[in-house]
Amino acid sequence: MQTNQHTAEIYPPYRGAPPPLPYEPAFEDDTDYPESDGQPMAETELHRDLLIDSLLTLDARFQDVPDVCVSGNMFMYYAIGRAKQSVSPDVFVTFGIERKQRRIYRVWEEGKPPDFVLEFSSENTFKNDLGPKKKLYAERLGVREYFLYDAERKFLPTPLMGFRLVGTEYVPIRPAPDGKVFAETLGLFLGLRGDGFGFYDPGAARWLETPMDAAAEKAEEAATLADQLAAEAEQAKENVAQAALARQHAESLAREEAAARQHAESLAREEAAARQRAESLAREEAAARQRAEAERHRAESDAERKSVEAAQADARANQVEEELAELQAAYRQLQIELNRQKASDAD
Repeated sequence: MQTNQHTAEIYPPYRGAPPPLPYEPAFEDDTDYPESDGQPMAETELHRDLLIDSLLTLDARFQDVPDVCVSGNMFMYYAIGRAKQSVSPDVFVTFGIERKQRRIYRVWEEGKPPDFVLEFSSENTFKNDLGPKKKLYAERLGVREYFLYDAERKFLPTPLMGFRLVGTEYVPIRPAPDGKVFAETLGLFLGLRGDGFGFYDPGAARWLETPMDAAAEKAEEAATLADQLAAEAEQAKENVAQAALARQHAESLAREEAAARQHAESLAREEAAARQRAESLAREEAAARQRAEAERHRAESDAERKSVEAAQADARANQVEEELAELQAAYRQLQIELNRQKASDAD
């Protein structure tokens, strides 16, 4: 960071209250305090836009705080009865005073000076911002924090500068490593944002947006959401159509399954009938085998009996033949004896 005599030393931040000032009037004040000097609110459109954006952003930031004044480009009178002793901060914030519409800011009526002042320095103002005005805010008004921003980034020693009041003198506020400068009174960082400038909320870890930017962002989010919902609705329609097709397909499959189940049941009945027929045939076959086995046993028994009978018949035939042979032999012997007897009788 570049430095000069105004930023040569960095001191610890000041956490005390500003010095008291004698603001209570000792007489009735009938001074005419002008509300305008007829000059433009800002030197350039860039400075005007910065002023308006900063006011809108800070006003939105503290919209829920009941006792705060967020204003700017307003004549601020700090000496009772002296209309020429005034200053017009670009942006200022005062806590602890009534939230209301003001046309001018009289320090003695409000009871305190602003807590925070922001000036947008330009070629025509930066010397005053760094010199007499800085001294006025510190020594005469007691503004706790004073910030300067050089929108064109070529007049101040650094584009963004912050000071905190210590006693009646300002000391530079040490920037964070990323270059942001913390405003203790606001609880916000001020920092360079690309080619511009902004307020950063460390608690939410995000840059604050102007209400217009926030509204545009919400509108864009709403449009995105609408597109998303339309896409989801279209997808839902497609899903419904696909679900109808799937239901039709499922019903077709169910019918096919029912028909297949009926066919399977018919086949099962046919199979059961065939199994019963097969079992009946098996029983008949078993009975036939038993009958054939019995017949075989009877045939074998008859054959065995007939074989025995045949053997017995053969044995009987042999015996008869033997007996017949014996009879024939006896007969022949008898013939021989008869013949011998006849021969003997003949002699």
